[in-house]
Amino acid sequence: MLMWAAVILIGIATFMVTSVIFIEEDEYKAQEKLEDGVNPTQELLKKQGIILRYSRPFFRRYVSPVVSTLKNKKKIKEKYKRKLAAAGLQEILSPEDFYAFKLFLILGFPIVFLGLRWFLEESWPLEYVFALAPLGFIYPDLWIKGVIENRQKEIIQAMPFAVDMLALSVEAGLDFMAAITKVVAKAKPSALTTEFNILLKEIKIGASRAEALRNMAWRIDLTQISSFSATLIAADSVGASIGPILKALSNEIRQKRSSDVEKAGATASTKILFPLMFLIVPAVFVVIASPIIIEALIGPK
Repeated sequence: MLMWAAVILIGIATFMVTSVIFIEEDEYKAQEKLEDGVNPTQELLKKQGIILRYSRPFFRRYVSPVVSTLKNKKKIKEKYKRKLAAAGLQEILSPEDFYAFKLFLILGFPIVFLGLRWFLEESWPLEYVFALAPLGFIYPDLWIKGVIENRQKEIIQAMPFAVDMLALSVEAGLDFMAAITKVVAKAKPSALTTEFNILLKEIKIGASRAEALRNMAWRIDLTQISSFSATLIAADSVGASIGPILKALSNEIRQKRSSDVEKAGATASTKILFPLMFLIVPAVFVVIASPIIIEALIGPK
């Protein structure tokens, strides 16, 4: 009787745990659909690569809740909040999600490696697992750094046209809000127009122009945008016309871009020096010197 009672109790416990898991899973899927319906993040998620796209459901479901209970979650939020904002990923990842992504890949990379090793029937050394685990933890930091750099380059490229359009719109008699709306409508879709959209939404829900501009400068974390925001805030505080200021700012941005291009061109010759010395020069030497060496060894026919 004790054995049967134990079996029955184990069965009841298993049934209850399974029921709770399936109920939580249904609630999680419903929440995911609701979030996707309210915030269209799927297109943005597809642009971030297969690693994030296919691992996000797992670490958000199983690791993020654990990270949310950690004592140092405030420190995690402070460390990654601005990075996610600068990368434009705050809609698809919270700081807790990003840290969960790092923890998940500690196991994810070795598991993928072992799966490929078994599927391809290769004899790769198992010691690679110990190198892949720390790589999985570091990879999200390297990835988000690249995303931020690419996004900042895109914003710098879009700035001259946007600032020129703002200046023309303001001089034509439009106010700041209408000028920003005109830029968003006429400019090519980019990270800068996305930030301008966020700026408009913040002002519409009650934020002051200065506060919205400071928030945009904080999110983008770029010197040019910080200068742009500070200039507009200063002009707004003294009641000055921003049209001439925007024109001067546009010229400054174009000059900065030209100097950056010239600087990149000047460093290109230095960068190509090492491939030239170690790859091209030895090949040329072999082609020229080989007949002379062969003739010296074999002698003239």
